[in-house]
Amino acid sequence: MSEIRNYTLNFGPQHPAAHGVLRLVLEMDGEVVCRADPHIGLLHRGTEKLAESKTYIQALPYMDRLDYCSMMCNEHAYCLAIEKLLGLEVPLRAQYIRVMFSEITRILNHLMWLGSHGNDCGSSTILIYTFREREDLLDMYEAVSGARMHAAYFRPGGVYRDLPDSMAQHQPSKVRSARALDEINKNRQGSLLDFIEDFTRRFPKCVDEYETLLTDNRIWKQRTVGIGVVSAERALNLGLTGPMLRGSGVAWDLRKKQPYDAYAQLDFDIPVGTKGDSYDRYLVRVQEMRESNRIIKQCVDWLRANPGPVITQNHKAAPPKREAMKTGMEELIHHFKFFSEGIHVPPGEAYAAVEHPKGEFGIYLVSDGANKPYRMKIRPPGFVHLAAFDELAKGYMLADAVAIIGSLDIVFGEIDR
Repeated sequence: MSEIRNYTLNFGPQHPAAHGVLRLVLEMDGEVVCRADPHIGLLHRGTEKLAESKTYIQALPYMDRLDYCSMMCNEHAYCLAIEKLLGLEVPLRAQYIRVMFSEITRILNHLMWLGSHGNDCGSSTILIYTFREREDLLDMYEAVSGARMHAAYFRPGGVYRDLPDSMAQHQPSKVRSARALDEINKNRQGSLLDFIEDFTRRFPKCVDEYETLLTDNRIWKQRTVGIGVVSAERALNLGLTGPMLRGSGVAWDLRKKQPYDAYAQLDFDIPVGTKGDSYDRYLVRVQEMRESNRIIKQCVDWLRANPGPVITQNHKAAPPKREAMKTGMEELIHHFKFFSEGIHVPPGEAYAAVEHPKGEFGIYLVSDGANKPYRMKIRPPGFVHLAAFDELAKGYMLADAVAIIGSLDIVFGEIDR
């Protein structure tokens, strides 16, 4: 008789079902996964090493390029680590702006995840729905930073600049009638805060539409219910964080447990699952979008009522205002020293973590007193989640492996850093 043995399947390296340059070596028994070996290193960016040869400010834009779906959340952790080393006080208005944009980023990330995960499992419609709302959110990014993706808006000690008083409007074109133009510019007549407030009013109905498409959809439930189950105990032992941990029923959220910036002043809930499967992780992320919308609305109301500075007045850590730089010698010297040498951070080490859309994102900085980090170590959630993939996928079918990868919400920029 011929010998029956498992065979090895090369899954990738490719983009569509892997959300990055992932290669999986799968040991298969027929269509059942016996072992999954993730191979990384095909994208390698060397971010941690590059940071050692850049000043603290020059290294900041690299943060946007880690998880390129959660740009400002990456910046947030980096700025918190520098502020911890410097002992910087961040103005309250800057804290609220940071929190507001971190939550805008959370919705941006979850929309990207929902659209692509749905698409991986066979629903191309959901991708079109989610990208409709992403356009408005990316317009908010562009309004404050000038960039739609790699914003580099957060700064040690605050944010780059205050919120603009006007929103960019769509211009006439050959393919758009005057009536259509008026309709799409209707909510762009006021300030950025007006535009964001209008979005917070519209967004819950949009989430209802996503749920109508998927939550009780028979095919969606067949693809996700009971797939990739991880118990609360195993989730903790594997080091899972964010929706991966909360989907298993553990109510751990750094915004509540270790509040940073203005989160302690805001009212929101932590959604948790019960079974720890792919479907629970979907429900948790959908509810998180609703909670983020609540937080953004509270931030808008506070920012309307409380003007003030948006970056520290310590000119060793932040540049002086441009008008002052043009008229005062002291400010001119500070400006020149800041942009040529950068910030000199006292010797020491610090770890700062934020509740990133994917889980705990941490930056560990070691300073030797110079203007560049002596060492920077990034703790990304996706790397830990991918390490758990072998355990999550074992015993499931090949098609389920795709649904499990989708439920991990992996982006390779932060894994191959």
